[in-house]
Amino acid sequence: MSDSIFTIEHKDGAARAGTLRTAHGVIPTPIFMPVGTVGSVKAIAPDDLAAVGAPIILGNTYHLYLRPGDELVARRGGLHEFASWPGSILTDSGGFQVFSLSSLRKIREEGVEFRSHLDGSKHLFTPEKVLQIQRNLNSDIMMVLDECVPYGADYDYTAKSLALTTRWAQRARAAYPAGTAHNLLFGITQGGFHKDLRKRSIEELCGMDFDGFAIGGLSVGEPKAQMYDLLYHTAPLLPGHKPRYLMGVGTPLDIANGINAGVDMFDCVLPTRNARNGTLYTSVGKINIRRKQFAEDDGPLDPNCNCYTCRTFSRAYLRHLYASQELLSFRLNSLHNLTYFLDLARNARQAIIEGRYTDFLAKITALYPDEAAKAAEGA
Repeated sequence: MSDSIFTIEHKDGAARAGTLRTAHGVIPTPIFMPVGTVGSVKAIAPDDLAAVGAPIILGNTYHLYLRPGDELVARRGGLHEFASWPGSILTDSGGFQVFSLSSLRKIREEGVEFRSHLDGSKHLFTPEKVLQIQRNLNSDIMMVLDECVPYGADYDYTAKSLALTTRWAQRARAAYPAGTAHNLLFGITQGGFHKDLRKRSIEELCGMDFDGFAIGGLSVGEPKAQMYDLLYHTAPLLPGHKPRYLMGVGTPLDIANGINAGVDMFDCVLPTRNARNGTLYTSVGKINIRRKQFAEDDGPLDPNCNCYTCRTFSRAYLRHLYASQELLSFRLNSLHNLTYFLDLARNARQAIIEGRYTDFLAKITALYPDEAAKAAEGA
């Protein structure tokens, strides 16, 4: 694939408004991507995703490989057809599971050997196999296999891990040379919280002609201020003409700062996970719909939101659904939170186009004072 897949149309400082083209559509950036780990965004159907304006969702290579199996999905025409999703799909490589399921895996030069969390069976993920799985899924954007080191990993271990991740990236690129097919291939920068290793990672990956670059290894338990420090250090080092993806980072304030640092793409389970717990994002900040104060509140969840939930139902009814543990609560809350996150990206894009992104960032920061205070610690 050529650089024409991504076009930057406007800039405001480091913030960018652009367009990313895949085999299944055109994606305006910045963009938030709902997470559909097993080919389904929890509690949300494809028509709901279309209604909230999501042009791209995520699937997970590890989970889809184990169940239902990538070859089964391939026999049904790929994940788009299997899930009846016409938009774009990005699939993670399973690298995060290397981190999160550390008790079930062993890392070696060949790849990652792990035991299934479902039945204990043994499997080996190599850089080549991970790409073959994603080709079977027919992902629009495929991610290379990497190792995500935990926060606090020492310099020597992180450097050794980075060298392995780079070798795996080279093998992935060799297994899927540029121009092979319409699936895009993104490299993942690592290096823990050592800035010189982050720089080294980017320099090494830049010679491999990836279609885009991701920042991995953030939001792994580090203090917020340290995450922002590394984010603002790393994003400008990435190639300016390629899409930049911040993996798994995710509060509204995180996304707004990521955009300010020059990142184009984001994903996180936060909007749907928090929706199922009753935490909802609004134009006046977070609210907890479980609270008794909403029991007789006939107003909309967010008067400034035009989603189906806010147009149709009162806070009192949403609280009743949650208190009754009705499944409809999961859907309506998730619809709203996804709308909020997608609107955040859309509004950020418009602010960049109009040259007022600094004011936009200040507005988002003011909505989340506690989080902003943590981000400012040590700044």
